[in-house]
Amino acid sequence: MTATDDPLFDRRLVLPPEVAGGWIVLRYALPVRARPQRPLLRLRRSGGRIDRFVLPGPVLGTAHWLGYLPADCAAIEIAGGQGFALERVGARTSANVFAECLRKYPLRALGGLRALVRGDERRWRDSLRGACAATPLADFDRWHRTRGAVPLPETPAPAIRIRLVLAAEGAEVAAITDTLAALKAQSHTNWSLHLAGGQGWVDPAAADPRIHRAAWSPDATALSLCGEADLFGLLRPGDRLAPEALAHLAAAFQETKPDLIYADEEVGLVAPTPRLKPDWSPDLARVTGYLGVPTLLARAFLTQLPVEPVGAPETFAITLDLAACRAAAVVHLPRILCRRIAIPEDAAARAAHLEAQLRAAGEPARAILRDGTLDLHRNRPEPAPLVSIVIPSRDRPDLIARVTADVLDRTDYPAIDLVIVDNGSTDPAVLALYDRLRADPRVRIEAFPQPFNFAAMVNQGVEAARGEILVLLNNDVAVLRPDWLDAMVAQAVRPEVGAVGAKLLYEDGRLQHAGVVVGLGGEAGHILRRRPAETAGHLGRMRVTHEVSAVTAACLAVSRDKYRAVGGFDAVAFAVDFNDVDFCLRLRAAGWKTVWTPQAVLSHLESVSRGRPTGAARARFEREAAVFAERWREVIRHDPYYHPALSLTTFGEDLE
Repeated sequence: MTATDDPLFDRRLVLPPEVAGGWIVLRYALPVRARPQRPLLRLRRSGGRIDRFVLPGPVLGTAHWLGYLPADCAAIEIAGGQGFALERVGARTSANVFAECLRKYPLRALGGLRALVRGDERRWRDSLRGACAATPLADFDRWHRTRGAVPLPETPAPAIRIRLVLAAEGAEVAAITDTLAALKAQSHTNWSLHLAGGQGWVDPAAADPRIHRAAWSPDATALSLCGEADLFGLLRPGDRLAPEALAHLAAAFQETKPDLIYADEEVGLVAPTPRLKPDWSPDLARVTGYLGVPTLLARAFLTQLPVEPVGAPETFAITLDLAACRAAAVVHLPRILCRRIAIPEDAAARAAHLEAQLRAAGEPARAILRDGTLDLHRNRPEPAPLVSIVIPSRDRPDLIARVTADVLDRTDYPAIDLVIVDNGSTDPAVLALYDRLRADPRVRIEAFPQPFNFAAMVNQGVEAARGEILVLLNNDVAVLRPDWLDAMVAQAVRPEVGAVGAKLLYEDGRLQHAGVVVGLGGEAGHILRRRPAETAGHLGRMRVTHEVSAVTAACLAVSRDKYRAVGGFDAVAFAVDFNDVDFCLRLRAAGWKTVWTPQAVLSHLESVSRGRPTGAARARFEREAAVFAERWREVIRHDPYYHPALSLTTFGEDLE
């Protein structure tokens, strides 16, 4: 590998010419405390063509990437970032990769072969990559064995004091022994442990002065348990911290002094499954308790919490986890630093504690259980704010008739202002429908006689809108539940929320939209597309309202003030594609988060049959994609709500 004079793609990989037309396998490492971003790879091809790829990030020791090298590949350049270390480069033939794909997924292999015959190199490449480079989460143990162990931190912080509590009453001796053995093996030695319970148990190893045994005191406080330590956390019998876990947490704390720091974990001792956590996602954390172990709270943060007795150990674990959700400065280390025993969570107990916290804080949300899943329910405000629903449309009487009837007659919301932005419809049935709709005082038809520009049509509709809340709605969407608008408005009025997205289904009932992952498919894509509608998703997030980077404008709610504050849709750069994702990212840059809720359920009817653009439309798409990639490269390299070890090639939640 040689250096380049490009400030971003600063490394060039030199390969023998005979590997062109085949595949390469890269194995590389990044420092654990490096800036959280995926490496980028750029292929320079003949005729000035460039292919760009976003590579996976390491979650253990190394990451692997399988990539296709077209026959006209002239150069391979990498933007790895500081500390990027390429450890191995391997080569595979196309026949070898195809054979593996055929063995694993015969139908996918045949689909890829058909694409190759048609000259669709991208579909051929992605079909094989999705089969051979991505690993289902269920095969984590096999995937894990090829990635090595997390390395020690480059700059340890031995002065950081860590206090841990292990409530061991009634626990099995073997579980306690395992936890203590892992703790004693820590490379960071400045820790102490409050071991509560476990009477009659004797540590088979020599006594350690850092371990203090005492009965559990329900009258103690979190701050008294923390003592003078800098960081405080809980362990459960059976938790096995990786040897470098406390060292990494201490080093990360030393850098920025956050309120809260956490890392990833694996669950199960025989065939573990990963818990690959997003960056700080408080809506998700409150209802799912995804923080888990290892999680450490700063003593300075504990001093800000109400002084309350800890109560029983199981109560304290829930209340401390819920208190952590108030943290402002949070650091996530996207590395697996603990293995723990699988123990079912008590959703009912968490719901009771969360409900008490909400009432004490005067929050309008309520903790509810839906089919055993804890979520927050928010009522729409009273009186209901006026909602302007903006629908861009042209002809297609079947679509516009259905969506307007759904909005006006099948939506249980009392204050609707419907704005249809028509792009030159000539169909007599549509014009007759408009004449009937104009008799309804809730409806206005806005003419947009210019060439099709979706973003500009939306902006014009918003200018004509009267509502406090805006809902952008495609004309090929159908309402499935009458309370969909209640659910979206309840989220859109939250001061910290910008855009709100809905759960959209294809006509056959499969998922079409459950949030957008930036970087998925290259620029941005819908996670878990075409999966069963009730798919839970990793960490159960598809069953609850949670933060995402972006949502589709096929059904998007936002307050009028926030829409205007960021300048609406960018109709110059993104006339057709990426305008909604760009809008959500600009909202986030302005301080407002985007959320997706499964409580607003609609059907997106036509999009299932939409193919790839061709000709002039394809050229326009490529131009918009290039602008999007340039503007939002940092988010493409690290979507904070999608773990860097997860594949961007498949639309599931596969490892890569």
